[in-house]
Amino acid sequence: MTDKITLVEVGPRDGLQNEKIQVQTHIKANFVNQLSQAGLGEIEVTSFVSPKWVPQLADAAELLELVEKSAGTHWVLVPNANGLDLALANSVSHIALFTAASSGFTQKNINMSVEESLVSFRDLVRVFREKCPQGRVRSYVSTIVECPFSGSVRPSDVASVVRELLEMGVDEVSLGETIGVATPQELLAVAEEVEKVAPKEKLAWHLHDTRGTAVAGVYELIKRGYRKFDSSAGGLGGCPYAPGAGGNVATEDLIYLTDRLGIPSGVSLLEVAQASLPVLESLGRRPTAKSQLAVLAACNLI
Repeated sequence: MTDKITLVEVGPRDGLQNEKIQVQTHIKANFVNQLSQAGLGEIEVTSFVSPKWVPQLADAAELLELVEKSAGTHWVLVPNANGLDLALANSVSHIALFTAASSGFTQKNINMSVEESLVSFRDLVRVFREKCPQGRVRSYVSTIVECPFSGSVRPSDVASVVRELLEMGVDEVSLGETIGVATPQELLAVAEEVEKVAPKEKLAWHLHDTRGTAVAGVYELIKRGYRKFDSSAGGLGGCPYAPGAGGNVATEDLIYLTDRLGIPSGVSLLEVAQASLPVLESLGRRPTAKSQLAVLAACNLI
């Protein structure tokens, strides 16, 4: 495992998808570009999802035209075959898929069982590989500890989904603790089981901070050897299909943690802390992420 932490910034998509106030496209584009300039090499920019279900992301094609093309890796979430067609038509070469470890969640989210989603993914991956052979595919597996609709999730069920995704040719799996309930011990139980079917370098972790335990979980996973984590600038986010779910773990908090641990991310804490301010202003909100507040205050920016 590398001694460098990789942060996948998900604020522009996962951080905004549930917001009712529409953020203007040029503000989103500036957000993405500033995050790239801050040193974030992988950013989930948007999704080709139905505007009926996620109106905040209806500007996906326009947004992709405005973001700096040469600035690292831009991931785009693709929910189905129609979404894949739109992604390919817009020259997207890095796609993300979405499923879960509980059918209760996939039914609410994409109107499929877990098994049906995996069948669909096989076709999507095959078509994508044929049309974009140099492209990359990551997949989210949500509700890895608990589902808001089905209750507790067995680590062995998570491992089963991960195994099938890797067997169908997915390059990387992001393990999502969607509703932010897990203790570090519960995350380690998932890690232990998933490691039976997947090497650590094929895995990332996507934690929500609903109950303030996400950073503690990241710390334990770092000690176990993991080096890739999803996060959201300013702690933006939540989940429209997980009632009460808080935002993603803040990118600023992970930059601070990993820098202090001596495993740097190569990302500027101050620049990331500033990047989300116009977005928060559009939403009528003040910053709340702890490390974001601290660095802005230290620089007399709030």
